[in-house]
Amino acid sequence: MQKHLICLDLDGTLLTDEKKISPYTKKVLLELKALGHEYIISTGRPYRSSQAYYTELEMTTPVVNFNGAFIHHPGDLYFKTVHEELDLEVANAIVERVPDLNIKNIIAEVKDNVYIHYHDPVLFDAFSMGNPQVKVGNLVQNIEAGPTSILIQADEPEVPGIRKALDDLFAETVEHRRWGAPYPVIEIVKKGINKAVGVDYVRGYLGIDQNHIIAFGDEDNDTEMIKYAAHGVAMGNAIEEVKDAAGHVTLTNNNDGIGKFLNDFFDLNL
Repeated sequence: MQKHLICLDLDGTLLTDEKKISPYTKKVLLELKALGHEYIISTGRPYRSSQAYYTELEMTTPVVNFNGAFIHHPGDLYFKTVHEELDLEVANAIVERVPDLNIKNIIAEVKDNVYIHYHDPVLFDAFSMGNPQVKVGNLVQNIEAGPTSILIQADEPEVPGIRKALDDLFAETVEHRRWGAPYPVIEIVKKGINKAVGVDYVRGYLGIDQNHIIAFGDEDNDTEMIKYAAHGVAMGNAIEEVKDAAGHVTLTNNNDGIGKFLNDFFDLNL
């Protein structure tokens, strides 16, 4: 069988609700790696909070972080890293306009530096994974370079209105996607950036045809990747939009959806 590239979203997809990789799914993935297939992490998370899973799965591939805004290879110094930053003026304009839309907080990430607009001990702890530099205070005053991403935290009923406002104000300069875990947020990245763009870049590096890509996801930020892959697979717990975009629907993240699908797809009999 031709070498395949398996693209793994983390939260709600590869990870159970306890943020762990199930033993069965891990066994299936390691078996596929031994057979010569490749798999990558493609997530809205930064690398620092996906590194533990990268190590656990014995990965030797590039990583797609920040929904495609940051792509690097932890083990290849010659890999051409991609870092697509938001324009600093655009970022400042977002920070100045968004608080009028009944948000709870704004977080900016510049690679592994985290800037939190309003003091929140819970968010501080959540974004401290991997020991980044975390600074709290007015983002316009604190961020000095274009951020990799901006996260807007808001109550669920406010999310549609905030996304419409972002379209009205910044449609020509930014992309925004919703992801539901570990915190329901709207993530904003540079225009034209999404997971599919990141996966395509990695596919080219690995020399794997698009027809041999399998991608798993559950949330809005997985939609482009699911559509791009020859075999787009929605988790059983995925939102309806992702299920509609996918060619397949598997079991949930808590029921070995990835492992069971891959076992059947590759006829592993595990």
